Amino acid sequence: MERRNLLGILAGTATGLVLTNTANAGIPDKKNSSHIVFASQTGAKLDSNVISGGGTDDTKIIQEILDKAPGLGNLHLIMDGAALVRGLKIHSNTTIECLNPSCGFFLAPQSNCAVIQNANFNVSGERKDKNIQLLGGTYNQNCKEQEHHVKGQDFLGNVGENNEKWVIAMEFYGIENFTMRDVTIRDQRTFAMLLANWFRVVMENISIDLPGHMDRQNQDGIHFFGPGQFLTMRNIQGSSGDDFIALAPDEFDGVSDITDVLIDGVFLNNADQGIRLLSRGKGRLDRVIIKNITGTYRSFGFYIDPWFKGYGGSFGNIVFDTINLSQNAPNYNYTTPFLFRLGGNIESLTLKNIQHHNPSDARSLVDVGWPTPDKHHDSIGTHVKSLLIDGLHIFESDDKSANASFINVVAKVDHMVVRNVEIIRPSGSTPKGCLIETRHTASIGTLFMNNLCINGVNSLLHHTANDIGIVQLCDVLGSETGEALIQVENATIETINAGDIFGAKLLKSSGNSKIGKISGNFEKPDATDVSKL
Repeated sequence: MERRNLLGILAGTATGLVLTNTANAGIPDKKNSSHIVFASQTGAKLDSNVISGGGTDDTKIIQEILDKAPGLGNLHLIMDGAALVRGLKIHSNTTIECLNPSCGFFLAPQSNCAVIQNANFNVSGERKDKNIQLLGGTYNQNCKEQEHHVKGQDFLGNVGENNEKWVIAMEFYGIENFTMRDVTIRDQRTFAMLLANWFRVVMENISIDLPGHMDRQNQDGIHFFGPGQFLTMRNIQGSSGDDFIALAPDEFDGVSDITDVLIDGVFLNNADQGIRLLSRGKGRLDRVIIKNITGTYRSFGFYIDPWFKGYGGSFGNIVFDTINLSQNAPNYNYTTPFLFRLGGNIESLTLKNIQHHNPSDARSLVDVGWPTPDKHHDSIGTHVKSLLIDGLHIFESDDKSANASFINVVAKVDHMVVRNVEIIRPSGSTPKGCLIETRHTASIGTLFMNNLCINGVNSLLHHTANDIGIVQLCDVLGSETGEALIQVENATIETINAGDIFGAKLLKSSGNSKIGKISGNFEKPDATDVSKL
């Protein structure tokens, strides 16, 4: 008896279900209530390879099996081999389970479509496809042998001579109760996966392998359009040619929301960009927790930005916790590399436990607003109501980032707290760079800094633009610092409250700077010149 036949009998016995193997090419029928199907017993050749492809086109017979799901009520297809396909559609109440990573699907050359998609596309309104599971296996889109996009139709399926649609590896629009576990997506032509109009999505232990990386070809990882609610992602790893994960509620329509998101455990392998949060219009992104991110990236770690000029989006309460990424050489040059960049309308953003260990260049850790003039982006519309940076550990063993301004503010921030910061540089280093720098159109209502341990930096705050209402600074231990912790050039600070500062002078001002009330329990010089404070 062949091993596959034995596995089929055992599976049918263990579950109390009968495995069909009839003249109907193994396709189950309602009469005998068979719900579990082994692909090897359907007549499918399964003579492909999830890495190298080849073999017989099994699309027709596998699609015939999947199309039985609506009539049966539910279907469980077990892939016990690798199939060459030209795109598959999956219905409600269907599970596709691959026995191991060598089982799954390889997209035939010039198919120019998704490896798999849900049967009833709907980017808004009723979600018609429910209770879908993808368990295990490899889905290879064979990117080098697919077109970037196809002409004649758009994302919605609208036909038109000037319309075009990107070739995406997995597409799910209008789904509810979707689960994906232990799956590898390989060699996506553009996005590895795009979901829109979804509710209750769970993704765990997902790998995105991209040996066929093509520079600037939109080879994103997993991308979400709204409307969407209740997303859980755990242990997502791999590489991408653009955003590894993107939450973009209204990128498509300008109005949809995404809320209630937990992303826990992301491992980047030299990804061009890490995670993008994008709200461009009235669509809201809210109640989002992203934590435990590690690995390597090239250009940009985290974009929280509308990207498109206009309304500025709507970002609610966003939390990042425990970030430990290393930088590789950037591959984009339209703007400077960074770990975080913020833009648009943000109500509350928390960045906790950020590690910056032996940086390879002087890139910033946090840009509030667009730091340099750009015809497509500006900082005038950026407004952050509350920004908390709690736990920032910077360790340097050389001078590659000596001149860095780690936090750049070029936009409006109402309330900003920076606490629990360590900057550790080699002993004897010439003081350079700063923790926070304000430039251009910056404006800060209140800036609180406390529990800071620094050495080898020129200043904590280099204020060169507009006005800061209140600066409160306390619990600072400094060594080998510059002339003063707060340095002001042609700018205004209305009130400074300071206390428990050791190893550094408080303030130096120059040019047309204006300093208002100064108070606190620090040592004051006899002279009234604030540059000596």
